[in-house]
Amino acid sequence: MTATTATTKVPVEQAQLGRVLVIGGCGFLGHHVVNLLLRDWKCDAISVVDIRCQRNRRPASDGVEYVEADITDSEGLVKVFESLRPDVVIHTASPVAQGGGATNELFRKVNIEGTRTVIDVCRRTTVKALVYTSSASVMSDNRSDLINANEDYPVIRGKQQSEYYSETKAHAEQLVLEANRAEPLPDSPSTGLFLTTAIRPSGIFGEGDVQLVKHAIMAYREGKDKVQVGTNENLFDFTYVENVAHAHLLAARALLVTHAAGVTPLDYERVDGEAFIVTNGSPIYFWDMMRGIWHAAGSERGTDHVWLLSRDLGIFLGFLSEVAFSILRKEPTFNRQRIVYSTMTRYYDISKARRRLGYEPLVSLSDGVKKTVEWTLAQEKQAAKS
Repeated sequence: MTATTATTKVPVEQAQLGRVLVIGGCGFLGHHVVNLLLRDWKCDAISVVDIRCQRNRRPASDGVEYVEADITDSEGLVKVFESLRPDVVIHTASPVAQGGGATNELFRKVNIEGTRTVIDVCRRTTVKALVYTSSASVMSDNRSDLINANEDYPVIRGKQQSEYYSETKAHAEQLVLEANRAEPLPDSPSTGLFLTTAIRPSGIFGEGDVQLVKHAIMAYREGKDKVQVGTNENLFDFTYVENVAHAHLLAARALLVTHAAGVTPLDYERVDGEAFIVTNGSPIYFWDMMRGIWHAAGSERGTDHVWLLSRDLGIFLGFLSEVAFSILRKEPTFNRQRIVYSTMTRYYDISKARRRLGYEPLVSLSDGVKKTVEWTLAQEKQAAKS
């Protein structure tokens, strides 16, 4: 099977993944994992567990089995796993980080307690490997710049971490990696070690995106493309969703190969027990990314009409917006955190994923933007007709 970018062809030697279960497989990232499994990989079975399975479903003819279940319900999840008998689990389930109305309690329940339950159920059943969707935000305090950061950078926890979402993702990642090479539980039918890894994507966007691209197009239509916060000298890493899905499946393959070999790889080859940063490998100035989205959505403007807003003033206006929307009991579309993101430098070194997973982006950043904007506009047209 050959995967292509805009300019190169990258051969991907696929292996049999056995029975694959995607947790959160009806969500944004999860359904792209399912799509890629069907398109590029060899599997004995593909199944999805989600809290609701109405959206992003594949046609029945594709043979994907969908099961509605709560990942915090241990006994219920055991029954599901015993029925589906997965060899590998891809755990993508998580509330939306921003703008989705999620509370801290929901972040804790799903990201921490849900992941703890998934690990326990994996160890009680036949699962050989678990790939967890973490986040590159676990390395950020949301104040300091990250310049070509790699996995040797510390994970930011506790009082130093200003975003509770990132705190819960870091906690869950720790649980996953600490469970690596755990012996099967006494009542488990498994006879081998349980292997785990974590993928840390940055700035995911793509078809199904309800954050970055959707808000960017909304800002363009409202005339907010006239304003730029900061000097646009801050590089930022964005990642097209199919590339993130690809990294998860490369990690799953590596874990299964290690499991079958029954030996511990050398440190510089090892995937199990490790975290991997994944991006498009193409850091871009933040406002250049926004203008790329606006151009794909129909804008023919350059930058002559743009006036600059200082970061401090932007943060102050974001605070006023948060206060006003809280009075209205609505989610603010303009807040301090978005200002911080738009003015901070945050890009990463993906050498480890390239070296150990064999990861290369399947889709370039520009092609990813084009695909995502086209999908978003098509969805709007379809909604207008209904």
